[in-house]
Amino acid sequence: MIKQHSGNSGGGPLTDSQRLQWLRLLRSENVGAISFWSLMKAFGSAQHALEALPELAERGGKRGIKVALLDDVEREMTEATRSGVRYICANEPEYPELLRHMDGAPPIISVKGNIDCFQKTGLAIVGSRNASAVGLKLAGIFASDLGEAGFIIVSGLARGIDSAAHRASMKTGTIAVMAGGLQHIYPPENRNLYNEIIDNNGLIVSEMAFGWVPRAIDFPRRNRLIAGLALGLLVVEAAHKSGSLISARIANEIGRIVFAIPGSPLDPRAQGTNNLIKSGASLVTEPQDIIETLVPLDTRVNDQQLNFFEPTVDLLEDDQKTMHVEQTTTSVDEKTRNQILNALSLVPIDVETLSYQTDIGLPEIYLALLELDIAGFINRHPGGLISLQPR
Repeated sequence: MIKQHSGNSGGGPLTDSQRLQWLRLLRSENVGAISFWSLMKAFGSAQHALEALPELAERGGKRGIKVALLDDVEREMTEATRSGVRYICANEPEYPELLRHMDGAPPIISVKGNIDCFQKTGLAIVGSRNASAVGLKLAGIFASDLGEAGFIIVSGLARGIDSAAHRASMKTGTIAVMAGGLQHIYPPENRNLYNEIIDNNGLIVSEMAFGWVPRAIDFPRRNRLIAGLALGLLVVEAAHKSGSLISARIANEIGRIVFAIPGSPLDPRAQGTNNLIKSGASLVTEPQDIIETLVPLDTRVNDQQLNFFEPTVDLLEDDQKTMHVEQTTTSVDEKTRNQILNALSLVPIDVETLSYQTDIGLPEIYLALLELDIAGFINRHPGGLISLQPR
């Protein structure tokens, strides 16, 4: 029988042992950011969640789930530490406040450089890798002026607009977010820029394992981290199907303000930004436009402007705490799980609608979804939506 424990929000640093358990849980099979927080809310600590994983997976229909080994995560952390990389967990004081309150916040981020950069309000600047000379100049002007105005410039260390934004804000502070682990600099030609950012009191950030080699599917995840670290996001140049438009969509979904610089209708690199403006993004022509919009909103904790998610976690591993979790039931039968699976499709749906359509109570729904998630049968989406995992 799986034991469930309460969780309460923490605010102090974790012990080395607790941080390793967090990393073990996050590196275990089928555990992503959203399922991590569901497990922490259900079992109160990473250690208790790790103990529960095999039984949860078996209930959901998977035998032999791979739970990360302590030796493996210790090796990862040792290699990272030797390279000057730190791991920060989401309930620790140094974790960036804007990111902490984002739905599905990364439970752990790795950082290299000056973590005081997180004390400034972020403004993300993204755009085309194949940028025009005008686009590069504009990115530099906006990054420099906004940096001088007190913002920390956040971008993705990519070619083109990203690189121009990092270089122009080097003196005032910049944060580079990577799609892979901090051991693998991508693109390789930006190694010097990577080192310059570190040498000039900037910061490099990733949510991936230290040795993770970036894949194409990892870049949207990086874009979400870029948007989450900033109060607003500026798109300088973007073609019709640019990855920068993914960043803009994510920023909009999580309650950030999207800005775009208009361009010539004849330039394909301006098609994406012009369409963003048509869709409601704020048109800007000078840095002051952004300053006047964001400064009144710069509270970091204004829930009228940002979508907040408050993870319920437990810094202590205390068996004597009183249980208080969303799923107040301790088991779900196979018939109920199958009914939920049959009701799901590849189209994301919210939990309340799923409960209404199946006539299954929310406590059973929450526990069944956790089991199915760990077994690898469902996908979690921002906003609490669920869908079937494509097979």
